[in-house]
Amino acid sequence: MTMEKFKAGQTAEMEVEVTKDLTTNRMGREGADVLSTPALLGLMENVSIKATEPYLPPGHTTVGYAVDGLRHLAPTPIGEKVLVKTELTEVDRNRLTFQIEAFEGDKKVALATHKRAVVPTDPGA
Repeated sequence: MTMEKFKAGQTAEMEVEVTKDLTTNRMGREGADVLSTPALLGLMENVSIKATEPYLPPGHTTVGYAVDGLRHLAPTPIGEKVLVKTELTEVDRNRLTFQIEAFEGDKKVALATHKRAVVPTDPGA
């Protein structure tokens, strides 16, 4: 497997409108539906996957194995858009480290460090 296409500084981003299926409202109060932390984590993972796709060797994919320092800093209600940005900060053999931030407009709503490993899609290969 070759990893030379992966370089620190590579980025990806995605913008998502918050919909009911991305929210949680534990108290059941009207208008209190906000982006849930698990949904936010899924968006962070998806943007990091998107960042790897152009550089993967044939017959390989990535799997996440760590999320460190996840901070969900502010609520984002239904109808608002969240911009999730990731940057590859480290390549160590087949391991990739990403710094991720999420914004609602100019307001930072989340941050995390995410780690993924490049692995063969055929485990017998």
